[in-house]
Amino acid sequence: MNLYDFMSDLNYEGLHVFTDSDSGLRAAVAIHDTRLGPALGGTRCVTYVDDEAALTDALRLARGMTYKAALAGIPHGGGKGVIMRPKGDFDRSALFRAYGRAVERLGGIYITTEDSGTSPNDMRHIRKETAHVVGIPPEDGGTGDPSPSTARGVFRGIEAAVAATLEGRSLEGIRVAIQGVGHVGHHLASELHAAGARLWVADVNETSLARCVAEFGAEVAAPGDIHKVVCDVFAPCALGGVINDQTLPELDCRIVAGASNNQLLEEARHGAMLRERGIRYCPDYAINAGGLIHVAAEHAGHTVESVQSQIEGVGDTIRLILERATLEGVSEREVADRIVEERLEAAGNRA
Repeated sequence: MNLYDFMSDLNYEGLHVFTDSDSGLRAAVAIHDTRLGPALGGTRCVTYVDDEAALTDALRLARGMTYKAALAGIPHGGGKGVIMRPKGDFDRSALFRAYGRAVERLGGIYITTEDSGTSPNDMRHIRKETAHVVGIPPEDGGTGDPSPSTARGVFRGIEAAVAATLEGRSLEGIRVAIQGVGHVGHHLASELHAAGARLWVADVNETSLARCVAEFGAEVAAPGDIHKVVCDVFAPCALGGVINDQTLPELDCRIVAGASNNQLLEEARHGAMLRERGIRYCPDYAINAGGLIHVAAEHAGHTVESVQSQIEGVGDTIRLILERATLEGVSEREVADRIVEERLEAAGNRA
C-alpha cells in the first residue's frame, strides 16, 4: 500500500503513530474527517501480522466511523485507534496509561472508547491520563459497555430488513446465522431468540458457543462455514472483510446484516455483487451505529436512556436505505454512501 496516495485518495486528515518502550506500546490513531465534530472511535488491541496490517486496519476503520457518525446524525467525525498487542505477558495498566498519554497529545481531535480486545476497565486506565475517552464503567461515572446498544440497533435493522425483503414477515421462525458470538454477537443472539428466530452460530471461543447452545438452543457451524448456512439472514459479528471473492458466491441467504465493521472487503465491487445476486445488504456502518450513539451520549453528558429512541431508529435508517436502493436501482452501500457524502458536503470545509 502506498500510504500517502491511499490517504489522499480517501481524504484522510492524519495518521499518528506512537511508541513507548517502557510499556511496550506500539499504536496508531487514524483521523479521517472532523467536519462534523471531533473524531470518535474505539481502540482495538489485537495481534497483527505486521505494521502495515495494523495501519491499514486503523485507516479503514476510521473512515467507517466518519460514515457511521454522519449517518447516525451525531456531531462527530471518524477516527480509530489500534494497539499492536504485545507478545507474551504485559502490564495492561501501564500499556493503556501510555496509550492514554498518546491520546492526550492529540489535543481533543480524537476521543477513544473500547473495541475488539479492549474493555471498560481499559478505558478506566486511559482516563487516568486523558479526559478524551468514553465507555467508562458506570461506577466511575460512565455509561459502561456499549455492546448491548450495538446489538439493539442491529436487531432493529434486521427486523426492518426482514419486513422489507420477506413480504412483511416478523422475526418468528426466521433463520439467522451469526458469525461471532462475543459481546455484541451474544446480545444480538439473545434479542433474536426472544423474537422467535432460529439461530446458527460460529465462534473460535468454545465457551461462547456452548453458552448460545444452552441459552438459545442454537445450532453450531464451523467458523469457516457459517456463511454457507442456508438461512434468511447472515449476520457477521466478528472481524471485517468476511464478504469477499471467496465467500460471496457461497452465501445462501436473502439478507446480510451484522455488527462487524468493514464487512465488504472491496466496498463498491462486493456491494454491487451482492445486489446482482439479489441479496439485500444492510451497510455495516448504518446498522451497527447503536454503540457509537451510546458513547456519544456519554461524551455529551447524557444518559443512554435519553438516546434510546435514536438507537431504536437504526431500523428506520435501514428501511430508508433499502427503499432508496430499490427506487434508484443501485446497491444499498451506494445509497448509504450518498447520504453520508451529502451530509459531509453540507458541513462545509474542513477546519
